[in-house]
Amino acid sequence: MQTTVKHIIVFVVITFITSLTGISSLQAQDDKFVVVLDAGHGGHDPGRPTKNGYKEKDIALKIVLQIGKELEKNPDFKVIYTRKTDVFVTLKNRAKIANKADADLFVSVHCNAHHTQAFGTETYVLGAKNSERNMAVAKAENEVIFLEEDYEENYAGFDPSSPESSIAIGIEQEVYVEQSIVLARKVEDNFSGKLKRRSRGIKQLSLWVLHNTYMPSVLIETGFITNKKEGAYLNSSSGQVKVAGAITDAIIAYKKELDQNVGNSILISDTEIDENSETTPDIYEGVTFKVQIAASSRNLDAKPYNFKGLSNLSKEKAGALYKYFYGSTSDYNEARQLNEKAKEKGYTTSFLVAYKDGKQTDINEVLKTTTN
Repeated sequence: MQTTVKHIIVFVVITFITSLTGISSLQAQDDKFVVVLDAGHGGHDPGRPTKNGYKEKDIALKIVLQIGKELEKNPDFKVIYTRKTDVFVTLKNRAKIANKADADLFVSVHCNAHHTQAFGTETYVLGAKNSERNMAVAKAENEVIFLEEDYEENYAGFDPSSPESSIAIGIEQEVYVEQSIVLARKVEDNFSGKLKRRSRGIKQLSLWVLHNTYMPSVLIETGFITNKKEGAYLNSSSGQVKVAGAITDAIIAYKKELDQNVGNSILISDTEIDENSETTPDIYEGVTFKVQIAASSRNLDAKPYNFKGLSNLSKEKAGALYKYFYGSTSDYNEARQLNEKAKEKGYTTSFLVAYKDGKQTDINEVLKTTTN
């Protein structure tokens, strides 16, 4: 009985002290943009083998720590690391760390390798459509699974060499791919523009390190450590600082775009689509088409004054993001007209999405398989 009373007293005291910390300070912490930085490999997993003695795990860690150091100077950001030392972290736990933190971004840093003198940067987002080259990279990155204990239990029979397994892991993260591509483009643009390095582009890849991270996620191949010149660059302090700076700037620009990507709050009268349009209706039973006009970390009312006068608006929370939609129709041709109108209003990156049985689905599959 006395123990119970003590517990109650402790609870009351803690509650009282917490109330004195100030709602504003707690709110400020909640408002921080959470970035999980993931240094690839580590511990008994050195990463890609090289003949020049460079270790991917060491280079990736140094770059990640530099990114974190710069981001932590900005009060708007909170940085969480999957590792800060030379330790082995399972792929499953990397995703778990990000999800537990309810992160806004997951950024995994790696170095590439090849038997030739290939060079250049690549940034990957999760996807099922892999070229032969991409599939080879996916297999190499995923095979770290075999270094883990109980991998068969943890990964439910996932086979890194199987295209079917790779396709399966892409489905759950599909909702975040669009935003992942936005960040990936900024990273690659900085590599080619600011650092004058060769960018090999943005690619989609089925990677376990991105699987189950329920937020926009990218894997950055910062260059080829097997290339004589690029390897030396990545292994140098100067090169690491420059690469980290390019990635840091991309993350900051990405957040800024999210904060602003919801229109200019200018009320413009909405003109309905001409009901006498000659376009023939193209009805898909059981399917609802919408126009996604924005995705942002800001939670705004789905009202015309927030979206350049557009009406018939809706929003949906996806992780830390809010997605905003214009229109709702089973007529594919009407949806296309709505998309054109959104573009005319200034939403130049708007696009169509499809819902079936209340869940977002691949619009290309709908158009191919749905009988209308």
